[in-house]
Amino acid sequence: MNTATPTTAAIALPGLLQSPHFAQLGGEAVVVQLVDSFYRHMDARADTGVIRAMHAPDLASTKALLVRYLCEWFGGPKAYSAQHGHPRLRMRHAAFAIGAPERDAWLACMDAALTDVGAEPTLHTALMVSFFKTADFLRNTGANPAPPATIPTPTSTVTKESP
Repeated sequence: MNTATPTTAAIALPGLLQSPHFAQLGGEAVVVQLVDSFYRHMDARADTGVIRAMHAPDLASTKALLVRYLCEWFGGPKAYSAQHGHPRLRMRHAAFAIGAPERDAWLACMDAALTDVGAEPTLHTALMVSFFKTADFLRNTGANPAPPATIPTPTSTVTKESP
């Protein structure tokens, strides 16, 4: 007898909920290499001083966190969410001034890291498009920053601006 309910059983929706990127990239071992390479580039590039200063000098815990996050984001194990809940990227990055130069420096490090791990060109491009969208969403300074994330409260009011 099947006692599974919609809340306890996964419903397979081919192509909608599963990302092949984790397997295409090579799994967790390659994600670890990717993160190591990413931070190696961040330490070596002249244009990354500002974003490197946003991190602790010892990157061990930061690397482990990014590996868990990327594994999940690429479609692999859900260890990040199991340990940390929803990523809430805007909230977690709100304390840092992130503009176009910081976004671009981060993206340059990730682009180089994807090259270093030998990501196949189509996958590399697809991932960089997704990384750009996410990195651009985190901008909070400069021209046309992404709008701030807000959580409505019972005391907040919604107003409509006149045209």
